[in-house]
Amino acid sequence: EVQLVESGGGLVQPGGSLRLSCAASIENGNTYTSFCMGWFRQAPGNARDRVALISRGGTQTYYADSVKGRFTISRDNAKNTLYLQMNSLKPEETAMYYCAAAPARYCSVTLETMTSRSYAYWGQGTQVTVSS
Repeated sequence: EVQLVESGGGLVQPGGSLRLSCAASIENGNTYTSFCMGWFRQAPGNARDRVALISRGGTQTYYADSVKGRFTISRDNAKNTLYLQMNSLKPEETAMYYCAAAPARYCSVTLETMTSRSYAYWGQGTQVTVSS
């Protein structure tokens, strides 16, 4: 029903920046704005953590405390694309980054209450490595 493809990962030095993109293909009569979106990350041996979430219209956002002020989530509903601008990257943020989509019925008015279990559709991930 929804296919997500991430891009933009790579190797960056500490303090550097990357911009991740997630292109969505929507089927079965749904539209991109039917889904609230999010970015998650998972390092080897760790759980998958929330990084940033965004509402269907893009007017509401949520950030994990660890990325506030450095990361920006946004979406272009005309292009069916989700973005994550990451600045001042740290080595401990090395991980696989995933984008995810949640159908409208699972989207909360309060984004901070949404967890990975709220999201039904996932991309394959893009690797971000922060190292000198």
